[in-house]
Amino acid sequence: MALSHSSVDAEAAARLVAFGMRPKQLPARDVVYGDLVRRYGEDNAFKALTHAVAAGLGLMVLEVNQQAGAVLAATDESVFEIKMDSYARQAKIRERRETEKVLHGLIHLATAALGYPRPDDLANDTYIGRVSVEQVDAMVREAARMLDERAAQAEANNDPLADAPELEQAWRAYTRRPAAAATKDGRLAADTTRGMVSRALRFLADQGFLVPVSDEQGGTYRTTPRYQIQVRELAADAAFDDLLALDVVAVAAAGGTLRAAASDTL
Repeated sequence: MALSHSSVDAEAAARLVAFGMRPKQLPARDVVYGDLVRRYGEDNAFKALTHAVAAGLGLMVLEVNQQAGAVLAATDESVFEIKMDSYARQAKIRERRETEKVLHGLIHLATAALGYPRPDDLANDTYIGRVSVEQVDAMVREAARMLDERAAQAEANNDPLADAPELEQAWRAYTRRPAAAATKDGRLAADTTRGMVSRALRFLADQGFLVPVSDEQGGTYRTTPRYQIQVRELAADAAFDDLLALDVVAVAAAGGTLRAAASDTL
């Protein structure tokens, strides 16, 4: 039985959504994917149908373009939503206690802030940031030091931080852990902060958000257009603003290379 035009269109829209759920697949590497992306940009009816198919699956279309492909985000309670426990399994987090989850949240916030520290970076579709394990660890530690000072000042003024954001509730746990320690076979110990950062960055690479470029500084990665779109969404989060407001991210003058302001002190 021949399919109607509406059925064919629905199948095409569903295929575009399916491509978006394969994080490392890009339109430039697949003719069918590229054609669907082009159609999405030119055909408003097809665009609306794609959004409807995604919504029916509990997904939201953030962006569709030739550089990033179809970038999707799971809505609350979607079957595709990456829960923290699921992330813990994928990132091989040994302890799934609440503190551990918050620490990994800090690491992801720091990675995004280092990758795109300025509003112009997020607005510029050609911008490529770089992050490393050592940079992310240095940034979180410097943020923790500044939050420690803020808490001490508030205590001295008899003004407890009752309404403090998540960042000010997690710094103690991060700073108590060693930055690095080797296992008997020379690998980075899993319970060190750099071990945690390394797993988080590998997870982002598996999701098509980062691409490894070298083993320098514990592992260095470049950002992708897919990650830029995701960070634009994250930038609306209050915790992201809180982290940037601490002013621990610096941008070197040459080449837009990013580094943590605290890295020189390690």
